[in-house]
Amino acid sequence: MKVMILAAGRGERMGVLTDEHPKPLLQVNGCSLIEHLLQQLIQCGFKEFVVNVAYRGEQIKYVLGTGERWRVDVVYSDEAETALETGGGIYKALPLLGDTHFAVVNADIWTDFPFDTLRDKTERKAHLVLIDNPSYNIGGDFLVSVEGYALNSNNDAGEKGESSKTFSGIGVYHPSFFVDEKPGAFPLAPIIRRSIAAEQVTAEFYQGLWVDIGTPERLAAVQTSNQ
Repeated sequence: MKVMILAAGRGERMGVLTDEHPKPLLQVNGCSLIEHLLQQLIQCGFKEFVVNVAYRGEQIKYVLGTGERWRVDVVYSDEAETALETGGGIYKALPLLGDTHFAVVNADIWTDFPFDTLRDKTERKAHLVLIDNPSYNIGGDFLVSVEGYALNSNNDAGEKGESSKTFSGIGVYHPSFFVDEKPGAFPLAPIIRRSIAAEQVTAEFYQGLWVDIGTPERLAAVQTSNQ
């Protein structure tokens, strides 16, 4: 299974920290976020990676190169200076991702999720990893049915008191998931919601370590906890 790492965002909420460098290159213990993530994925047995880049993407290409120093393959989907959002970015990279299920992971998360388990999540066109709602997304995004399918938040399950969970930025997709889309910038969430209605999305709830490093404060907290 190939893995796409989403690394094209500017990271504007990081303020001056990303004036000169893209957010995936911010460091924890002297190693960039994207290198930490790549090494985790390699330890889980993944060897083929597609990284989308945009803002100061040449810096990410310089740091990761072709993956040779890790004995893996890294190729790039370059979106130039205009990022295509999550959906558009994955769509552009489809020719590099093959014709079978592939994993997608945000470059700016800090987690101990067992990525090797994603290889078995190919029952439907997509699979989502959900986590407890952080303070900045208290309403959540999706629910998980008892059968292991993703549900939209306005589903009857929500009316029964089940709480919606937050999408972690970790997922698995089949290329056909994007069959109705066209080139350009577009978000991923609307496609997910349509596919949920068609019962084409499974999901799981993960309760381990997960941090979205979206602000300087969260980056500082991860740096402090890993000293």
